[in-house]
Amino acid sequence: MPIATVNPANGETLKTYDALGEEEIERRLATADTTFRTYRTTSFAQRARLLHRAAELLDEDADAVAQVMTTEMGKPVRQARAEAAKCAKAMHWYAEHAEVLLTDVEPSDADVKDSGASRVLVRYRPLGPVLAVMPWNFPLWQVIRFAAPALMAGNVGLLKHASNVPQTALYLEDLFRRAGFPEGCFQTLLIGSGAVEDILRDPRVRAATLTGSEPAGRAVASVAGDEVKKTVLELGGSDPYVVLPSADIEQAARVAVTARAQNNGQSCIAAKRFIVHADVYDAFAERFVAGMRALRIGDPLEEETEIGPLSSEQGREDLEGLVEEAVESGATVLCGGERPDGPGWYYPPTVLADVTPEMRIHHEEAFGPVATLYRVAGLDEAIAIANDTPFGLSSNVWTRDSAEADRVVRDLEAGAVYVNGMTASHPAFPFGGVKRSGYGRELSGHGIREFCNITTVWHGA
Repeated sequence: MPIATVNPANGETLKTYDALGEEEIERRLATADTTFRTYRTTSFAQRARLLHRAAELLDEDADAVAQVMTTEMGKPVRQARAEAAKCAKAMHWYAEHAEVLLTDVEPSDADVKDSGASRVLVRYRPLGPVLAVMPWNFPLWQVIRFAAPALMAGNVGLLKHASNVPQTALYLEDLFRRAGFPEGCFQTLLIGSGAVEDILRDPRVRAATLTGSEPAGRAVASVAGDEVKKTVLELGGSDPYVVLPSADIEQAARVAVTARAQNNGQSCIAAKRFIVHADVYDAFAERFVAGMRALRIGDPLEEETEIGPLSSEQGREDLEGLVEEAVESGATVLCGGERPDGPGWYYPPTVLADVTPEMRIHHEEAFGPVATLYRVAGLDEAIAIANDTPFGLSSNVWTRDSAEADRVVRDLEAGAVYVNGMTASHPAFPFGGVKRSGYGRELSGHGIREFCNITTVWHGA
């Protein structure tokens, strides 16, 4: 895949880049290694000052970088602007909280005495250069949620971004440079996927994090496992959205539209499978379908647009294939289902009913504004369908019955359960999944400690 900005609204190639050669890759790896040796000794106060400055610069650049993101991958520009603001918020959060999150831990006096020590500390020390392999769908946020905690922990970052968002990738490197971070603290590597293995095998690279597809995750995890290096993976999701009779149906249906259509439906944590109790199915379906049908499709650079194009022609073809196979197998199209005429890789908000386990879309992730709607007789069936997926990223349940909510929280196989609300990431809360959605956690204290050497320091009596 070429490293290029291709406008998905019209298919026009705007800018292309040459991949880095071996000599330049080596120079950058050497720089990362050298920089880490000194950056790791900086204080939390020094790092925080730099990260706060990066956040301030991002706020100043929000309009311009939003235009770049929208042009590169098609998200509505208002959502792109909100993504930039979210990134700045996360950088401020880690700048303010990292020192406390990584404070030395002292075990109990009884355990220290039992060990024969006079004092024991558990200390969090940085690992070194970390390779981040990141996707295009949230081209700023996916990177910042790794970079902010990694830099505050004293690590340095090497970014291999998706090949269709090179301008965003280069902006990120420039952002940290302008904020005053030492050269080599954060570097963008414009490389193809074929160059990742050699970089990950380099002994100077100590760990890796990847957000992306399951095949990409398998490839990185396989190499890292062979090299015995730490990885964190956040892969796909096919999140359930369970609606039970006691729910506020108006609100549940209204939020469901946003939960499915955000980012043109191209979000791992978007609700994709809507599992609705028979008692409220008709009322929910009527409102949900009307809301999906009413979404404004158009030029993503226009402020009023709610649905822009998918990021690539291949992405649209993959989504169409899932829908067509389901319809041929008996699914009912309640709205959408056919690509519009004209340029760009647009696909309309679509709702499918009568989906069965034999259909691919029942098990595979639909990466675009396509929802599947299920009618269930009770809570047991709802939970069974919710868990009938290889993924386990997040989930949603709508109920005003606390016992039902507790049951769902206990039994759903997911990294998060949102009760009467839409899944969203926040710097203070851990983010990640189970099953084929990956392992490890980003964000919060859990995320910043993923790339730390958790060191026991034992002092004799």
